[in-house]
Amino acid sequence: MFRHLFAIFTVVGLLGCSSTPPVAELSKQEITTQHPQLSSSDAYQDYFYQWQGVPYKYGGTSKNGVDCSAFTQNAFDVLHRLSLPRTTEYQATSGTQIALANAKKGDLIFFKTSVKVRHVGVYIGNREFMHASTSKGVIISSLDNPYWKKAFWQVRRVL
Repeated sequence: MFRHLFAIFTVVGLLGCSSTPPVAELSKQEITTQHPQLSSSDAYQDYFYQWQGVPYKYGGTSKNGVDCSAFTQNAFDVLHRLSLPRTTEYQATSGTQIALANAKKGDLIFFKTSVKVRHVGVYIGNREFMHASTSKGVIISSLDNPYWKKAFWQVRRVL
């Protein structure tokens, strides 16, 4: 009888101490639940979901905190075994510049968010890109969002 009660209390105690990982709150404007360009067998989708909600940290390179250029650098290393430069400044000179209308999944997309600040993400199709947002961490955003539409700078193809 004692063993039975001990087992029940142990299980209840362990369940009571478990925690649910925090989930970042994302606006509908920043991310939707379905992305037509991300099929279930899509490596970009798999990569995104592994990083979704990781907080932004300037200079960060891990899931404890990542900046935009480290996120794109890691994505290209994992998905394509391609080594990109570490900073947005140098990534912005990699590959070939192409028109936004010709952008394909896997292209780098760059923004000028202020006079000296640059931002980078990975284009995933359907006018969307995945990136490490300074305010929301790793998310998917739309190029139709007025902020990103105004800040758009260039697309570069490195693949």
